[in-house]
Amino acid sequence: MWELYDELIAAVPSNLQVDECILGLHWTLIRSRAVGMAHTPFDRGGGHHGPGSSPVSGIGDRIAGMSVRKLAEYIKSWDSYEATLGLAAINSALNTPEQLEILGGQPVSAQKQASAFMYYAEKVRGQKVAVIGRFPDLEELSRICRLSVLERTPGADDLPDYACEYVLPSQDYVFITATAIINKTLPRLLELSQNAFTFLVGPSTPFSSTLFNHGIDSLAGTIVVDPKSVWQATQEGAARSVFDHGAQMAKVSKREWLARRQ
Repeated sequence: MWELYDELIAAVPSNLQVDECILGLHWTLIRSRAVGMAHTPFDRGGGHHGPGSSPVSGIGDRIAGMSVRKLAEYIKSWDSYEATLGLAAINSALNTPEQLEILGGQPVSAQKQASAFMYYAEKVRGQKVAVIGRFPDLEELSRICRLSVLERTPGADDLPDYACEYVLPSQDYVFITATAIINKTLPRLLELSQNAFTFLVGPSTPFSSTLFNHGIDSLAGTIVVDPKSVWQATQEGAARSVFDHGAQMAKVSKREWLARRQ
């Protein structure tokens, strides 16, 4: 069950150190080789920390200066804040322009600043589509396909996340939020989606070929191309506006990766 997680951790070079860390309102950032992003947990009281203590006190007093791989190991923690820092650490090592080009053959400058839902709209038109997580742009998507949205805290038009056991096996396409890595549901979601074309989406997505080997068909994540701007925007509480301040949406498919290997 931990194989995917162990492979992501092992992909982090052992000699990298954390330069800086920010646990922001919407985004958690780690700077090492690059700036890695992960979505800060919504549940402010959901960790195992006590009143008045740091939400990541189990890691230690200082994150800057840590081994990136050591911090990456916290992706296996059941504390959501620690796991978020672990994923941001992984992304700080993997989500680089060079890695993106190795996987898909395209420079980051060739990538379109468009969400995965809009970018792949024609691909999913008329099909049965499930989205794990309530993302922006889903209203537009619902007009062109038979859409089911599964959400941990469902709204009026959503299904509860546990409906995945019944919904996912019959889908043509499944978009899975990369926060499923943090909450440890990704392996099961991939099992249920094995008959579908699967996307891992959101700024928390690592650009790692490991994910292709575990059932993901396409990665839609983020490369930070202007670290200073993204860092400042995160400090100021930015949510989606980070994409106007140096965070570049990027996509790469398993098909492109396989073509590069031939």
